[in-house]
Amino acid sequence: MERNSNNSWTILVVDDEAVIRRLLCQKMISLGYNCLEANGSQQAMDKMNERPADLVILDIMMPGGSGMELLPEIKKAYPDTIVIMATAAGDAETAIKCVRMGAYDYFTKPYNLDEVALSIARALNTRRLELEVLDYQNNLEEKVKVQAHKIRNSFMNAVTALALALDAKDGYTSGHSGRVSEISVVIAKELGMQDGSIENIRLAGLIHDIGKIGVKEEVLNKPGLLTPQESEHIKTHPAIGERILKPIVEEQEILDMVRLHHERIDGRGYPDGLSGGQIPPGAAIMALADAYDAMTSDRPYRKSLGHKIAMEEIKKGSGTQFSPDAVEAFLRVENIIAPKAVKP
Repeated sequence: MERNSNNSWTILVVDDEAVIRRLLCQKMISLGYNCLEANGSQQAMDKMNERPADLVILDIMMPGGSGMELLPEIKKAYPDTIVIMATAAGDAETAIKCVRMGAYDYFTKPYNLDEVALSIARALNTRRLELEVLDYQNNLEEKVKVQAHKIRNSFMNAVTALALALDAKDGYTSGHSGRVSEISVVIAKELGMQDGSIENIRLAGLIHDIGKIGVKEEVLNKPGLLTPQESEHIKTHPAIGERILKPIVEEQEILDMVRLHHERIDGRGYPDGLSGGQIPPGAAIMALADAYDAMTSDRPYRKSLGHKIAMEEIKKGSGTQFSPDAVEAFLRVENIIAPKAVKP
């Protein structure tokens, strides 16, 4: 908590002599501080418990309990409170002991009020700086998180824009990522997935093919059948996509969908050859959406198969290429998904 003016600081004067207490308080009030008085150790702790002071001026010699005995009690109960000891002239050794016990400073009686004011100002300024540092440290982690979130969002927006730009550049696959994202979200909602996972699926759909940046353009747009070498080359794009995104994407669910959207239930997919329950639900959904959109879109090597044939292929692939749960959900929302196909 930052202190900007003297009237936000509270000082407690603890002394058994009323005249001295009033003298010090008048000086403190004239400087803009709030000032409280206590005539001994018990009253001092009562005052502190009622309203903790920022600084305590504590007389060492008092009947009913010395300031040296009270000092550790105050520091234990209120470690952030500054304590300045007041001692008679010639008793500096005792005052130094108090400093070693946690007192900030000491001054001697009779008081030079201007020197007292300077000592208090120095002490409270030090405390103000400590509070500012503490506030900064307490908020630093949150500030770093907020800034990191902004940076990640900026990167993600840039990557998403790049993926969509690459998508739009190819007349054959224009809009593919957007449709895969939308279809995947419809299936995920039908399966009752949580909102956080659905949002991850939406985002992953938009960037699932970002790894194609690393695939040769002549292979991507080849009108004929791919050679074995070209086929292996194009199969690298899911892993490339994961590598591109890993430094800026914290959500493992998104990274998994980008990497695993070409895996198959029967283990014959790529890049990892996962099977069955090894494939995360989001990746299984995206694999189906990706395949459906590919079948219902014109490609360099063939024309769109159309919705009807694509549906037959998806049913046929249930349990081998596609997750049965995803297929069943897909079939239930077919009427919603079908308009998203390029060809009816």
